[in-house]
Amino acid sequence: MELVQAIDELWQRGWLPYDVREVVSRSLYETHTSLTVDAIALSCSPHPPSRVHPRWQRQLDEIGASVWWEGPLLEAWATRHIETEDFASRIAARLVWFFRRLPQLPRILPLPGDALMSAVRAGVDPKVLNRVRALLAKAESTSFPEEAEALSAKAQQLMNRHALERAMLDADLPPLATSRRMWLDKNYFKEKSRLVYVVSRAFRSRSVASDAFGFVTLVGDEVDLESVELLSTSLLVQATRAMVAIGGQARKGSEARSRPFRKSFLTAYATRIGERLREAPAVSDERLLPVLASRRQAVDTLFNEMFTRTRTSSVTVGSAAGWRAGRVAADLADIGTGRNSVTSG
Repeated sequence: MELVQAIDELWQRGWLPYDVREVVSRSLYETHTSLTVDAIALSCSPHPPSRVHPRWQRQLDEIGASVWWEGPLLEAWATRHIETEDFASRIAARLVWFFRRLPQLPRILPLPGDALMSAVRAGVDPKVLNRVRALLAKAESTSFPEEAEALSAKAQQLMNRHALERAMLDADLPPLATSRRMWLDKNYFKEKSRLVYVVSRAFRSRSVASDAFGFVTLVGDEVDLESVELLSTSLLVQATRAMVAIGGQARKGSEARSRPFRKSFLTAYATRIGERLREAPAVSDERLLPVLASRRQAVDTLFNEMFTRTRTSSVTVGSAAGWRAGRVAADLADIGTGRNSVTSG
């Protein structure tokens, strides 16, 4: 089937299941997205779970890619959506045309069929991950800044303590850097990607923003990258909530509801969060210093292999009021510290 073949070619060009679903949903229509998810499921179905990377499988689960039909895909898809097979064929043809014009991306995961479980380094402990998510969810939902700060501080401390404990336990293993892509809302993408950048630096990682598509590529240790995603997502929720609250209190047509205000707010927010993260105490356990140094070298090596050319971008602050409001909101944001200690594990 030509559609599945086009998706197989995307895997060869570095795209992942979530990437493909996301770029289609942002560029085409819901019918295209639905057929894309089913074609992804068909593409990956021949491979047993033991030969599919866990992160690849999690993406399949997240987008709901599973083979629910019997027989030809286009016939089953058309029946399910109460459409004609001719309509399904036109949707498939449009997708093939679209997929074959997507660019090459850096390969960040082994293809289905190539992954051996023994070669996969574990990420954050699921119990720790669940606790962190629960803490951040409470921090995002509360309307009391002091309570949110306490909850997020605890989550941040838990993430960093776990990451450093894992670094100590893995000290005898060769450093292994990895990568993942984090898709962001394209509204104010440049400003939001700057926030991801400052968080990634705090977790010993590097990042590159792809403005044309709306994702940030992260490079770092597996545990650190999961922490970057969790904290960045929580801070983006907090920033958006604070920004919308300010606009909601202002009268219609006021500066607080303008695009320059919001761009300046998010820029200031990210800048201040970066300052706060840099103010946090450094790692004091000397046993970790050579381990973290070797990891940093592995991260830099992989980053330079993936990106031969990068450029820095600048942002314009067009609203002094937005800048001041963003810094105030960042001072109230819940980042927590506590990266300076590690238990014996």
